[in-house]
Amino acid sequence: MTTQPPTRTHTAAAPTETPPASRGRLLQVQAVAGLGGFLAGVNTSTMDVALPTVSRHFGASASGASWTLLSYMLVTTVLVFVFGRVADMIGRRRMYLGGIALLTVGSLLCGLAPGIGWLIVFRCLQAVGAAALLCNITALITDAFPARRLPTALGTNATIAALAQVLGPALGGALASGLGWRAVFWFNVPVGLLGLVWARTVLPAGAPHTRGESFDYLGAVLSTLGLGGLILALSEGGALGWTSPPVLVGGALFLAFTPLFLVVQARRRQPLLDLGLFADRARSLAYLSLFLVAMAYFAVVLLMSLYLQAAAGMAPYQAGLHVLYVAVAMAAAAPAAGRLRERFSARALSSTGLAVSAAGLFGLSAVVGPDMNGAVLAGCLLAVGAGVGLFMTPNTGAIMGSVRPERRGIANGVRQTVQNAGYAVSTALSLAIVTGGLPAPVKKAAYAGTVSALSPHTLQAFTTGYRWVLLTLAGTCVLALVASLSRGRAA
Repeated sequence: MTTQPPTRTHTAAAPTETPPASRGRLLQVQAVAGLGGFLAGVNTSTMDVALPTVSRHFGASASGASWTLLSYMLVTTVLVFVFGRVADMIGRRRMYLGGIALLTVGSLLCGLAPGIGWLIVFRCLQAVGAAALLCNITALITDAFPARRLPTALGTNATIAALAQVLGPALGGALASGLGWRAVFWFNVPVGLLGLVWARTVLPAGAPHTRGESFDYLGAVLSTLGLGGLILALSEGGALGWTSPPVLVGGALFLAFTPLFLVVQARRRQPLLDLGLFADRARSLAYLSLFLVAMAYFAVVLLMSLYLQAAAGMAPYQAGLHVLYVAVAMAAAAPAAGRLRERFSARALSSTGLAVSAAGLFGLSAVVGPDMNGAVLAGCLLAVGAGVGLFMTPNTGAIMGSVRPERRGIANGVRQTVQNAGYAVSTALSLAIVTGGLPAPVKKAAYAGTVSALSPHTLQAFTTGYRWVLLTLAGTCVLALVASLSRGRAA
């Protein structure tokens, strides 16, 4: 059996000063990469608020409505890992250009969808493009920036990603309320075309980082089946029951193919997943804490947006404005974390952020209700977002700064896969807990945003489900804090 050697730490030599021309070029690379990340992220956050409008338009079932969200996350999660390796082999510029083109075409088709089934299909096409973008963004920035400027660049990148979540809910609510749900998708088309032209001009052609290496097709198939099975089981458990055939099939796929994938990767000379990435304890714990924090916070915007529309009777744009606090706090905290990284360790900053987010989630679980105080709600959401922003920048820097340049694509692919898997599990598990004990008509009303019109008893059951899911997310954030603290002081 041939095993991969541990990935060695790579320290880039930092020039004393970046020439003005180079500095301008770096900013353009940062902006183009950020635009791709913004488009990929905004297509999740806009739907968090626009989902009830889409659901009512098509008369969608609870399963159809949830898969409008989950299809995008499932395909992105599965492919971003595979595409990270492909980007190392064919070049990051080609992968980026193909991704933004596919995302733009998918957005156009989503706006033309005649039914919920077609919308889900076109969302999958969007997700293929998003995966090609997401596997590249951090690697492009890490390749371009010298080591001394990398923490600030990563902080800026995290801010742009947070802006997608800042603008997404408000944008999705405003477009759905004013122009209809199709405009939520068509908004991406001119932005995507601009990004395509700009990227062709700005991004350097660059040679592939791996020459003469073969692609691990078997590993790609096995990883797709394993990850896809897990998300299928979690997403359908609440709607169909945990013993339903789709859940059992998904669970069986995950349990069968995930161990097989790891065995195959250990035997490959040129594997899809470099197991050496996990030889370093601090890096492994950074990946684990990333998965747990993504699982803990990501569903909060969706959950609170649905609750404010379904239980409090708010319009989409009102709900979108109320949940902005999470992303606003992330956008403020992420660049601050980049600056603080010069004085404090990644472990200290990340762990502090996780403690703040956990406090916010516990607070939400205590105050959620149809008549909750707006100021208290805002405070809790601000804490969740600020903590995540403080965590993301140093944790990403700790991962990406510790791998060789030729493995940054796959290292970032693993990072993005871990994060997206957390997002997908967060969404699927949260919706399963919230709606799992409700009868079918009430589930449909929840996705359509009309629970407030039902009986007080039904509304109370709906609220109780919310309290349980928020407690679950808070506990997950505490586990992330334990993992972060365990990485050691040297991290």
